[in-house]
Amino acid sequence: MKLWGGRFTKPTNQLVDDYTASIKFDKKLAAYDIQGSQAHVKMLKKCGIIPEDEADLIADGLQAVAAKIETDQVALHEAHEDIHMNVEHLLTAEIGPVGGKLHTGRSRNDQVALDMRLYLRDVVVELVQLLTDVQHALYKQAEQNMDTILPGYTHLQRAQPVSFAHHMLAYVFMFQRDAERLMDSWKRINQMPLGAGALAGTTFPIDREFVANALHFDGICANSLDAVSDRDFVVEFLADASMIAMHLSRLCEEMVQWSSAEFNFIELDDAFSTGSSMMPQKKNPDVAELVRGKTGRVYGNLTGMLTMLKGLPLAYNKDMQEDKEGMFDTAETLRGALALFAPMIETMQVNREVMYRAVKQDYSNATDLADYLTDKGLTFRESHEVVGEIVLQCINKNKYLLDLSLNEFQHFSEVIEADIFDALKPEAVVDARKASGGTATQSVREQLQKTAALLKENAYWRQSKGNIR
Repeated sequence: MKLWGGRFTKPTNQLVDDYTASIKFDKKLAAYDIQGSQAHVKMLKKCGIIPEDEADLIADGLQAVAAKIETDQVALHEAHEDIHMNVEHLLTAEIGPVGGKLHTGRSRNDQVALDMRLYLRDVVVELVQLLTDVQHALYKQAEQNMDTILPGYTHLQRAQPVSFAHHMLAYVFMFQRDAERLMDSWKRINQMPLGAGALAGTTFPIDREFVANALHFDGICANSLDAVSDRDFVVEFLADASMIAMHLSRLCEEMVQWSSAEFNFIELDDAFSTGSSMMPQKKNPDVAELVRGKTGRVYGNLTGMLTMLKGLPLAYNKDMQEDKEGMFDTAETLRGALALFAPMIETMQVNREVMYRAVKQDYSNATDLADYLTDKGLTFRESHEVVGEIVLQCINKNKYLLDLSLNEFQHFSEVIEADIFDALKPEAVVDARKASGGTATQSVREQLQKTAALLKENAYWRQSKGNIR
């Protein structure tokens, strides 16, 4: 008989058992379920709800069950539905009927909410560390490529030259926002739901604050109905994860493009590339492509969670069993992607000469020519029109701006002088953008300094939160 079988006259259909059992996936919560149960039984002992000797026996039994689950000495069965029931059955088998007292003053509804919050706390700490590792790898590439210049693009058309360091640091700041979103979510994850019971609380004189302190929560969920039905913290995690996946995907898209023969801006290390079963010359950026592809499943998990929750009345409904698989899948997907990304970025070869050659064979210094004319007294609109005419003639003659002679420049405007050739060099164009946040060398150095400080802050946060695990 199931633990709740007293009200029933016959067993559930086997198809129902197969369909409704969640142990196939919520077994990931085993360690957290036992962690929460240990704190719960300490509270039951402290409040005198169960005798001290029985509480100690249960605590020892839980420790033994945890060790057996961790070393695969016991099997978890679908007949027991979920991880909570499986742990209770194993505990009862370990210490006898007194194991049934563990569930005093709680429900599986508040128990699963607790387990998920404990799980996500660990995931958030781990992902912040992995994001910081990726940021470090990008930071190193930026440090090593302060003088490397490549074309910057808008609309995937050559726009203005930028330093490769500046480009790498753009992703550092994207991932910093991702890390900060995860860190901020901690205060909403780290609220303790246990003690809410099934939906209305419990008649036993429990001490919820004691359990919260034992499990290092910042506080308790204030409303029992909300405590058991709230999955906002999971939705928030999935939304944060979707942003991370999106940023990873954007960088992957650039890596795929840059490693093609048409660009040849970078070469990915052999350890992070694959070949073709038919074409022996191929070196494919499969890791970057797969990370880009897995973005869709992360988005799908967010959409699935929102859709599942949107029509649910208070409090717990069986629909909410669907809250875990997407959460687990997203955590695993990001964990795998981020773990690969740091070494893939670190070992990436930057083809500086190819990038520089590309910058010299385009019209991305045209804006600087317009700025030059504006400094000489033309309005920017007049400058814009003059430069457009110059670029058109260059296209017709198969030339670039620096291929023109001074006489050719002066044919379009007499204010142009010999200093134009220095002004239009790629190095000068890049270094002219000295405004804070720009691509000039001094600005990039400031960004590197800011990045170093941010990474230290991330590490301090991760260390402070990791200590409670």
